[in-house]
Amino acid sequence: MTSRPMRFASTSMHPSHVLRVATYNIHKGVRGVGPGKRLEIHNLGLGVEALDADLVFLQEVRRFHHGDARQFPDTNIGWPRVPQADYLAPEGYEVAYRSNAVTRGGEHGNALLSRWPLGDIGHHDVSDHRFEQRGLLHVPVNWNGVMVHAIVAHLGLIHSSRVRQVERIAELIAAEVPPNERLVLAGDFNDWGEKLDPPMQAMGLARAAVSDGPVLRTFPSLIPVFSLDRIYTRGLRCTSAFVPRGNTWARMSDHLPYVAELELD
Repeated sequence: MTSRPMRFASTSMHPSHVLRVATYNIHKGVRGVGPGKRLEIHNLGLGVEALDADLVFLQEVRRFHHGDARQFPDTNIGWPRVPQADYLAPEGYEVAYRSNAVTRGGEHGNALLSRWPLGDIGHHDVSDHRFEQRGLLHVPVNWNGVMVHAIVAHLGLIHSSRVRQVERIAELIAAEVPPNERLVLAGDFNDWGEKLDPPMQAMGLARAAVSDGPVLRTFPSLIPVFSLDRIYTRGLRCTSAFVPRGNTWARMSDHLPYVAELELD
């Protein structure tokens, strides 16, 4: 089995009343194409750990990919034999994963890494057309005795599809999330035109951001222009938010992670 890099202890460095949440599209753990493709999953593992998040919402995560496994043989710096979500999870974290899409030689989906106990894992297909396979991962989390529903999302590339997928999210919340329980919806929303906040607000969700702070952009990672990666909440308020920057983060994925600190509302 591929050895894992040295990891920090899973004890948080922030106060216990703060729920730190991060969302990150990891681009399937690789960058580039052809002979120039490079494996970044090991660096991503260190990056995820450094975020010190209680909940990490991940998109474009692979359980397996035969082609990449052949290209990066199983060595200490090669393709991990365990699924990427398990490999990225810091010591002591629980893992939830469900596949969204089947691709040539492999698949990919959404994952949740949690410092806190997880409940039953739910998966909801929200594919809008045959060219894009999309899904929602829904997992209840017991945070300090408080039930927090975590929904990991990765929405489509077409605006009309995203609108319909947000409607599906609203149906999921109405059916499976009791109105008195907290909710965190996070992921890659592909909302290039900044049009999804109003329908999110209509279902009682607030975008996690600091009201007087700068706009936090996450894509593309080298020179971020768009705020595609977001966190929406219900029953929790955002007290701080940040996007880590720099060459190290820019090389690991085409997206940067978005991190928010939340407290009970």
